Amino acid sequence: MQPLIDLRIKLFADGADQSTMLELYRNRWIEGFTTNPTLMRKAGVSDYQAFARDILARIPDRPISFEVFADSFQEMERQARKIAQWGDNVYVKIPITNTQGESSVNLICRLAHSGVKVNATALLALDQVRDVAAVLANGPSCYVSVFAGRIADTGRDPVPVMAAAVEMLRPYPNIELIWASPRELLNVFQADAIGCHIITVTSDTLKKLTLVGKDLYEYSRETVQMFYDDASRSAYVL
Repeated sequence: MQPLIDLRIKLFADGADQSTMLELYRNRWIEGFTTNPTLMRKAGVSDYQAFARDILARIPDRPISFEVFADSFQEMERQARKIAQWGDNVYVKIPITNTQGESSVNLICRLAHSGVKVNATALLALDQVRDVAAVLANGPSCYVSVFAGRIADTGRDPVPVMAAAVEMLRPYPNIELIWASPRELLNVFQADAIGCHIITVTSDTLKKLTLVGKDLYEYSRETVQMFYDDASRSAYVL
């Protein structure tokens, strides 16, 4: 297993719990942060703008992505331009479609070419990557988030898809590819092997970093110990 120090890929923490984000900010492996409305709701965030401005005041020097939450493109654009003003390290997440399946590529194009740092999000298909790359070319720094974990959830191997996305984005130095929604720590090493730029990782997965390179026999023994201890605490009798 490749040691963490040799990884080329950037680790971005994915979540919206403020205390966890601030704890991870002190972790030298974490180079950025991503959020979304679902994560914010799960973390109990009630005031979107207050949460965002507070975390930006505490984390002013690493990229943080905040997502629009409107469904009409006109309102998405208004929200995006407002969010973009919150800080130089802000990336605005624009979903690849609205809830009706209508493409947001034209909106992404307008925003990027007016200087907004866009994080095009919720992409799953390579033609979406191609279309977004075409309009983000020659713009400011931006991200393309392909939800590899959701691709895997459909029974498809995400690695060939992500590898193809890496090649598709290679001509565009301003665009970085994000392996989004990973399902296991192994995905970090898979993403790194194909040359993906960034992977988003939840705090639960990040806790598993201590297991990298762990001796498998020792890990096996610890697993047996866990089963034994839990059975003992439960006072099971046969």
